[in-house]
Parts: sequence; structure tokens; C-alpha cells
Amino acid sequence: MSEDVQDQPAGVPDDAHDAQNAEAGNQGGSVVDKKNRRPLLIGLAIAVVALAGVYFLYEVFIGGRTVSTDNAYVAGETAEITPLTSGKVAEVYVTNTQPVRRGQILFRLDDADQKIALAEAQAGLEYAKRRYGQSLANNKALAAAADASATQIGAAQAKVESTQAALAKARADYDRRAALEGSGAVSDEELTAAREALASARAAAQEARAGLVSAKADANSARQQEEASRALTRGTDVGTAPEVLLAKSRLAAAELDLKRTVVRAPVDGIVAKRTIQVGQKVENGMAAMIIVPVGRLYVDANFKEDELGRVRSGQTAEVVSDFYGDDVVFHGKVVGFAGGTGAAFSLIPAQNATGNWIKVVQRLPVRIELDPQELEKHPLRIGLSMEATIDLTSKD
Repeated sequence: MSEDVQDQPAGVPDDAHDAQNAEAGNQGGSVVDKKNRRPLLIGLAIAVVALAGVYFLYEVFIGGRTVSTDNAYVAGETAEITPLTSGKVAEVYVTNTQPVRRGQILFRLDDADQKIALAEAQAGLEYAKRRYGQSLANNKALAAAADASATQIGAAQAKVESTQAALAKARADYDRRAALEGSGAVSDEELTAAREALASARAAAQEARAGLVSAKADANSARQQEEASRALTRGTDVGTAPEVLLAKSRLAAAELDLKRTVVRAPVDGIVAKRTIQVGQKVENGMAAMIIVPVGRLYVDANFKEDELGRVRSGQTAEVVSDFYGDDVVFHGKVVGFAGGTGAAFSLIPAQNATGNWIKVVQRLPVRIELDPQELEKHPLRIGLSMEATIDLTSKD
């Protein structure tokens, strides 16, 4: 190379000479000249430090104030419409996607069977009232019978006293004649007649005593029958008697079944998953349709477990829907956390006790309640994708 420089013509400028030297240096050494290498490294270090500082400031003043996820979806407590009585579908007044108001008629069942059951229940109530009246009349009849039996006791007692007096007279007559036996003053026939009269009086007295016992027993039985009858009606009237109340409850059940043949919307919302058709026989508890209360929806945001350390109930959140885009921002607040991760409640939970276990960061659903006024202005639907951001600095 020195030979080439020495052989350079005298008329060649110095710039051309420097260019030839630079080209020779690129072919055999560093791209950056040694005198420029140090400032370049210092500038690169300053740039790295600046970027690190910017990232630190972002995390402290911006990134550390919020947590966000795009793994979020609209959810809601849907109302499942199930008829509470059986019957054939007579009319259906709504279709899928139709908005309905609370109390609006959704469908009607044929009510012929329910009307017959109602008529039977009404007849049963009238029969129960008449039976109660009959029980009151029976109480009076049994009371009269008990009183009559009580009077028989007095008659039987009088008869006992009469037979006792006759027995005493017959005994006295017999004793007087028996004392004169053998003296010739009393004949054998007369003594025999006195003896027979005494035996007859004794039998009559015994029969009277038995009659008194029987009269007392009959009176006691009649009184007990009266008490047993009165026990069914004591402390009640025709409106509070047990059999009348039972009939009333059956009538109320029949009226309720008839009323339930007309099925109404329990909440405001949108009809979804209608499964019934006119003429179809439905059973009690069969799912007929679902109403989605679009004014009371919420968001389930699935945050990573390492992002939830500072998340608390009551913190504010901003939610953006893919449906409306970034132009519409929903505002809400955190109302609670799920009881477990999605993997824990999956159909086939992960079995981490196996030898091929690999740690996977889990996600925990966080429920965010949305502003009803914003939902009314910009309605959402269950299942829509959302992006949720929680403000960690907001007060609980």
C-alpha cells in the first residue's frame, strides 16, 4: 500500500487520497472510525437510559394505576320462562329478538282442564260449608239426647226408691206373718204369699237399681258423644272451620292454576331461545323461552392472577365494547370476584398432581357492574367481547 501512495501522481488531490484510505480501512477493519466510536456508544447508552426512564415513569404514574384485559365478555342474569301448569299452547304472542315489558303476555295455554278443576273446587267449598252447618245441627241433637238421658236418671232413681219402699213393706209383712207361724193365726197359704211377695219386691228393687246404672251409663255416653261432636267445631265458625279452610285452599290452587295458563314476562328484556309452538303440549316446569334483561347486564372480566393484588370491590372501571368501538366508553365498578378460577370450574378440571405438570397463569373472573343509563343509551347483548380497565387508585 505504501508503494501505491508513493507512486501517486503529483496532481491527485488530498480528498481522493482520504477516500482511498477509508475504502482500504472498510475492507480490513471497523466501520466506525476510532475517534467517532466513543461518542456513538455514549449516545446509545443515553438512549437506553432514557427509554428505561420513560418506561419507569409510565409504570409509576400511568401503567401502575390501572390493570386491563381484553378477555372480558358481557353477561347477565337471564329469566327462564317456564309454565307452572300443564296444558296445550293456545297462543304465542312473542318471537325471538322481540323486546317485551314486565307483565306483558308471552303465551297462553288452553284452560279447559283448569276451569273444570276450578268448578270442582268451588263445589267442594260449598259442600264443606254445608257439612259444617250439619255438624252444628248434630251438636244440638246430641245435646238434646244427652239432656234426655239425664232425665232418665231421675226416673230410674225414683223407681229405685219406690221398689225399695215396696221391698221394705214386703219384708215387714213377711216378718210379721213368719212370727205367727205355728200359732194357728196365719195359714200356710198366707205365709207362702207373703214370702213370694217379698221375693218379687226384692227382684223389682234389684231391677230398678240396674235400670239406674244403665240410665247413668246412657247419659254419660250421650254427653261424651256430644263433646266429641263439639270438639270438631269448638272455637270455629263457618269461615275458620278446618274442612272449610281445606276447601278454600283447594279453590285457591285451582284459581292459581287457571291464572297460570296466561304466562307473562317477569322482567323487561329481549326474548331469546323460544322453544314452544302453538298446539304443543307443555308440562309444568318445561323451559319455553328466555328473556334477557338488557338493562341489567354486567361484564365478567378475566384478569390474570398476578394482576389482581390491588383490585378491590368498589373500584371504578372503564369498559369498551367491540360492538361500538372506542367511541363509546361504559363506566362501572367492581362488585365482586368469582369463587374460583375458570379452570377450577371447568367440565374437566386440571389434574396438577400428575408428573407432567406445567404451570399456567390462571385467570379469575371479576364482575363489573355497568351504568344502567349508559346501557339504556347503548344497549349490549350477552356474550359480546369487551376490554376492561380498572382504576387501582379509586377508593373502595
